[in-house]
Amino acid sequence: MIKVLYPGSFDPITYGHMNIIEQACNLFDEVVVAIMYNSKKTSMFSVNERISLIEDLYKDNPKVKVVSDTGATIDLALKCGCNAIVRGLRTLSDFEYEIQMSQINKQLSQNKVNTISLFAESNLENVSSSMVKEILSLNKDISNYVPEIVKKAMMQKLMI
Repeated sequence: MIKVLYPGSFDPITYGHMNIIEQACNLFDEVVVAIMYNSKKTSMFSVNERISLIEDLYKDNPKVKVVSDTGATIDLALKCGCNAIVRGLRTLSDFEYEIQMSQINKQLSQNKVNTISLFAESNLENVSSSMVKEILSLNKDISNYVPEIVKKAMMQKLMI
């Protein structure tokens, strides 16, 4: 069984994230979506809310599991028995950062965990959680970037 870890903040999950998850599901036996806590970012959704949204989106896909963690991504990958970490690439700067992280993670895991980079469909390559939050804050429609349940949850947050 080949398991991979797909880490991120997923605040919120976007169609770009989902495209990477779907590609990974086509390649691997199990995709562990890991919601990682980032103290440098202000979150719209709590970790539990993000878990709930992602589990709801993938309730009919037994290949997708959702976990959360506050530690190092490589430690979680090893703990979950993952063979690789999946990363979505959008820009050249993503590539430069990810190649450094992949080398460090491979060293820290004593060559047990590789990094696999996937590219989102071209119409989704510029979609980011930050961008979606910015568009919504400008009272613009985000339907092209997130599923309806995520859109509703985001709009609910703005009303609070």
